[in-house]
Amino acid sequence: MNRARRARIVATLGPASRSPAMVKALAQAGVDVFRLNFSHGSHDDHAAALKAVRGAEAALRRPLGVLADLQGPKLRLGRFADFEISVKPGHRMRFDLDPALGDETRVQMPHPEIFRALRTGMLLLLDDGRVRLRVGERTDKWADVTVESGSKLSDRKGVAVPEAVIPVSALTPKDREDLAFALRIGVDWVALSFVQKAEDMAELKRLVAGRAACLAKIEKPAALTDLESILDYCDGVMVARGDLGVELDPEDVPVAQKQIIRAARQRGVPVIVATQMLESMTDAPAPTRAEASDVANAVYEGADALMLSAETASGNYPMEAVAIMNRIMERVERDPLWPSLMDAEHAGMDDFDADALVAAARKAAEAQSTACIVVFTTLGGTARRMARERPLQPILALTPNPDTARRLALVWGLEPRLGREPASLEDVTEDAVNSAMDYGLAEPGQRILILAGTPFGAPGAANLLRLAHAPAKGRRK
Repeated sequence: MNRARRARIVATLGPASRSPAMVKALAQAGVDVFRLNFSHGSHDDHAAALKAVRGAEAALRRPLGVLADLQGPKLRLGRFADFEISVKPGHRMRFDLDPALGDETRVQMPHPEIFRALRTGMLLLLDDGRVRLRVGERTDKWADVTVESGSKLSDRKGVAVPEAVIPVSALTPKDREDLAFALRIGVDWVALSFVQKAEDMAELKRLVAGRAACLAKIEKPAALTDLESILDYCDGVMVARGDLGVELDPEDVPVAQKQIIRAARQRGVPVIVATQMLESMTDAPAPTRAEASDVANAVYEGADALMLSAETASGNYPMEAVAIMNRIMERVERDPLWPSLMDAEHAGMDDFDADALVAAARKAAEAQSTACIVVFTTLGGTARRMARERPLQPILALTPNPDTARRLALVWGLEPRLGREPASLEDVTEDAVNSAMDYGLAEPGQRILILAGTPFGAPGAANLLRLAHAPAKGRRK
């Protein structure tokens, strides 16, 4: 069950989609990685969803990834005596730590860490940016604010401080419980919300300890400033445009998206573009033309994967949303302009031997007679290097490790499959040729490029580039 496209699809599971039958249907329609959103649902819900994914994987004989998305800190106002107050530009009030119910003059903001980070003149955004305030006089226990725009405030609205790094851990006690559970049931990826600095990802990596791949959600302006350092600790990264769009001006979000994609591609770090990709399909059977263009542009930019959120978790048309995203991706990749865009950017060589070999494989694969590239990989590093080069041929990633195969399901252009650990050069050629033909990636007489490493099974030891041909008759023994 190969994909007719290189970009991948991530779909969020929820009440509309977590049944075993629906999970299998979504995978058949094009989903490569399923997201468990720990902001919603119980542990039992997520365990059942993961079991459904594993069942679909076995039925379809294609590795499927599971991404656990941790909720992260939620910074909110307290409550009002009358639930809601009216505000208008110029309205002044105070935020403080007093738990008493608020009114037009004051309300609790139960986050001393925010008060410590505030400075006079800073911008505060409430209710996803619907209310904008400017900080006046402040202490570590209260702040006077003036409304710049907005009309009303109600209980427990979210607070964002785009101009400051909030001294709070990205992992709340809830996140730590959710993380332990996610690792126990065997997720393949863990996504961390509220990442502000490299230390946030370093803490996650320490806790995960190699049991899953770690992904940073870039949704804070501070993370953009520290992006290169954050990527040092990332196995993947997400352009989380929802929260990012709250704290950035609208015209800055597309620029930030391109910045993140470019930086991730240079590193060979898989990058997901998320939020409102096909938002209208939560309630409608077809997307808007603007949404179709948004999906297409992310594919043209070379993103590894695009993510559906409410469209598949709680929407009325989860199958249709996956199907149309799949069709848009395939159409873009048939555009005669698309290959030149993929070829326009290639990363520098960090590890001279392995990177030089991968670059040579990409150049060799440009011959029209090349059907596919077969990569033997243990932990996935060689396969990700090959994907970073964005070759146009399918990349068959053979690994003896099921965890590696599932993690690679997120990566651009890879067709991960389980295979034995080769014991000799003869095994390498035989397994590559047979697998390429078995999975329908090569036909008799076509050329196959093989990338492997010796000693076999040693991570990161890509040092062998071979050329083979699918036999014209029968199979190689």
